[in-house]
Amino acid sequence: MRMMLKIKIPVEHGNRAAKDGTMVRAFDSLKKKLKPEAVYFSMDDGMRCAYVIYDIKESYQFLEIHEPLFASMGALIYDAPALTWEDMARGWADLQNQQ
Repeated sequence: MRMMLKIKIPVEHGNRAAKDGTMVRAFDSLKKKLKPEAVYFSMDDGMRCAYVIYDIKESYQFLEIHEPLFASMGALIYDAPALTWEDMARGWADLQNQQ
């Protein structure tokens, strides 16, 4: 299932992680593990923020994805299914067929 992971990094944790290299290592590891479709960096509520579009097969994998981010940077994690336009069109068609 395609997912959109939003990672918000509190300022104090982020400053420390940026200085000591933890942030670079954490994102390098995440990129190798997930092989994401896309990764974007931005800001949200005055905090560093990253958006990662990736696929996941099993729900238990969330632990190996999220825990290192919590531990290394005190990250706030939001993970949700991400649908393409084609996914939405298929869903709407299925809804219409059920009526």
